[in-house]
Amino acid sequence: MKKRILGLDPGLATLGFGAIQCTTLVTPGQPPMESAIPLDYGVIQTPAGTDIGDRLCMIYEDLHTVLNQLQPDLVAIEKLFFYRMGNTIAVAQARGVIMLVLAQFKVPLVEFTPAQIKQALTGYGNADKFQVQEAVTRELDLDAIPKPDDAADALAVALTAWFQVT
Repeated sequence: MKKRILGLDPGLATLGFGAIQCTTLVTPGQPPMESAIPLDYGVIQTPAGTDIGDRLCMIYEDLHTVLNQLQPDLVAIEKLFFYRMGNTIAVAQARGVIMLVLAQFKVPLVEFTPAQIKQALTGYGNADKFQVQEAVTRELDLDAIPKPDDAADALAVALTAWFQVT
């Protein structure tokens, strides 16, 4: 059985995305063998100084393109983490556009807090960013940590969905 999972790390300036293909092979009398490979990852960027409405439109259009290209079976998104009110409002606005696009595509959605993602990948809910990135690299058998960081974070969200939901 194969499943495509798209992970999203929401942001207004930079929205990370990472897609993985999860495969479960079932052989009678044997435990299931599971594997995940990266399909694509990157970021949707909007230029600073551009009108907020135009930036949200860019996210809307670019996310449509990503979803059309990757055709995910499931989307996982990082829940909002409140640390600076000004930034949180901008991320919430971008997240609203993301939720709209996902509703238009009728793709099932799961959400995880940053602590849940860290716990799923490292076994420690307070792991640092580098520990999570190393776990992503190891789980997907990559030669290097995915760049930029937002793409690596999105892959971490997708892997969390694979571990927790499938």
